[in-house]
Amino acid sequence: MAAYGLYTHIQSNKRRSIALLVGLFFLVYLLVYAGALVGEALTIDAPPDELLRRALSDALYAAPWATLATALWILIAYKFHQRMIDAVTGGREVTRQEEPRLYNILENLCISRGITMPTLKVIEDDSLNAFATGMNEKQYSITVTSGLLNSLNDAEIESVLGHELTHIRNGDVRMLVIAVIIAGVIAFFAELVFRLLFQGGLRWRGGREGGDRRGAGVAILIAVVLIALAWILSIVIRFALSRRREYLADAGSVELTKNPDAMIAALRKIEGRGELPGATSAVMEMCIDNPREGFSNIFDTHPSVDARVAALVKFAGGHDPGPLALPAPGEATGEAETEPADQSAASGPWGEAQDAPKPFLPQRPPVELGSPPPADTEPGPWGPHRK
Repeated sequence: MAAYGLYTHIQSNKRRSIALLVGLFFLVYLLVYAGALVGEALTIDAPPDELLRRALSDALYAAPWATLATALWILIAYKFHQRMIDAVTGGREVTRQEEPRLYNILENLCISRGITMPTLKVIEDDSLNAFATGMNEKQYSITVTSGLLNSLNDAEIESVLGHELTHIRNGDVRMLVIAVIIAGVIAFFAELVFRLLFQGGLRWRGGREGGDRRGAGVAILIAVVLIALAWILSIVIRFALSRRREYLADAGSVELTKNPDAMIAALRKIEGRGELPGATSAVMEMCIDNPREGFSNIFDTHPSVDARVAALVKFAGGHDPGPLALPAPGEATGEAETEPADQSAASGPWGEAQDAPKPFLPQRPPVELGSPPPADTEPGPWGPHRK
């Protein structure tokens, strides 16, 4: 299989991704333990060490059920995640007849490298963005916004599609979808434990008059810390999975198209214009650019456009034009409209002709019937002709 981008970095990222996903499963079991600790603290009076021991026993007993629930969640998301994304974003599948320009560009890219062509989808929105989704070749799809189609020329659209194809070929899409799914499991378990904590806490405060309240308080405090730690780590892992891969996808696009300047120009046009209304944070993490920012860039899912452009300039030999303004209507694809050189050539006896062809031979001055031949002519066997 051909490598896209830097092969050694891709393999390294895949190994790290697997390790991170294993870590996400560990966080699920950590939340199960935290929930068991809360349950023990709210039901019995015991010192903290006894509560911790009993919670561990409960967590080991519940681990198979937690694994089964997580697997069921993943199975549901595996089958229906694309429908859920389309429902959120409003994406619709398009054919060659509906979007010939976009379809042909993607098809040419796939044919040139022997790639199975993914499903093509369009979101009717003025924002500029694109993303790839899917878990296998039958599910892979690339979605672009209508704003992207109207604002980028063919070379820039080809670069964006190459970026998303690289995500698919490098396994980024599959890994990110799985990470988002498991992170959703963690969020679900965290909310479940917090509900148990607050609802049970009210009963504990009202119904327990004696016993070792300090031990229960310490156990609950430990459980809250574990829940917060699992939730924060799941977010950081998801963002690390996404952020690390954008550089490789940019490099893979340049390798496919051999046009670093088009990739840079596409990023400059998309910069700050990629917000998808109504899209969840999980969907925005999959996009070519995510304008949503976190605290001190810790929770940013993508490197900045400046950093990505700088990498393309340094390693791919591209040229940075700086921030670009969107083209005015009528100049969306970068094609300038030209006026016919000769107004008479664009009109006919019944009005103006549309797209009148230019004459093959240069125009000659009109000759009136019955007029003597011009002075610069000489006689020939069939009459006078010009020199």
